[in-house]
Amino acid sequence: MANSSSVKFTIHFNDPNLEAEEQNEQVLRLMAELREMGEVDAVNHVPVPSTPKDSRALGGYLVGLLTAEVNAANAKKVLNFLRIPLRGKPIELVVEANGKKIQVKANSLEELEAAIKAAQDFIAA
Repeated sequence: MANSSSVKFTIHFNDPNLEAEEQNEQVLRLMAELREMGEVDAVNHVPVPSTPKDSRALGGYLVGLLTAEVNAANAKKVLNFLRIPLRGKPIELVVEANGKKIQVKANSLEELEAAIKAAQDFIAA
């Protein structure tokens, strides 16, 4: 990350029942919603660094993955926003802040709430 006062989110839509195109549609929808929000500094696909064996890539990007970078002051607002578009979707969320990283998974609304709380507590620490 370029700035120590920024927070980077990596969101992985990992529903095994969805085809690559469907996962990409979820990524594109969330990217558009985050950009509309205005509090996000950057939203991007995750490029394929080098294609690992058995990975799925679409157009040079890893399927189902996106990154978003926000100012630390807006991180809680972005996490609260994510409750709606991520509800009911199996996801992995990686949060990087202050040179540290946390990874949480959610497969239900209850797990999503716990994952968002863990991410908020991690950023506040």
